[in-house]
Amino acid sequence: MFKKDQKFENFTEAETIIGESVLVKGNFESNGNLIINGSLEGEIKTRGAVLVGEKSKINANISAQEMMVKGNVVGNLSVSDYLAIGESAKILGDIECSQISIERGAEINGQVSINGQKNKKEKNTETETVEKIEENSSL
Repeated sequence: MFKKDQKFENFTEAETIIGESVLVKGNFESNGNLIINGSLEGEIKTRGAVLVGEKSKINANISAQEMMVKGNVVGNLSVSDYLAIGESAKILGDIECSQISIERGAEINGQVSINGQKNKKEKNTETETVEKIEENSSL
């Protein structure tokens, strides 16, 4: 859903939108995309993408495929693919992701782990393909 070269402002394909005046307490699970402009306390898990708006206040651990953070998050972030952190973001918690971009002005207080899992899988597949071609050509 989110790609490094695309603008997050165009993110409109959301299954759930939590508006500025909304406070959600509890655990939230979804398979789709989520836009949060309000407040949320608990835990968030989705197989889709999460957009944390500038005015949002989140006190939760978040697990998603891709994520853009522009607001305040107190909790750990686990992103299986790409994480973008905007200049207005304030994150208090640990971050784990495959790829990351951080704009000047963003605040992060926690450990950041960039494991590159997705890139390693793609490179391993490419290496295996090259090895198979080389094996077949030597026959």
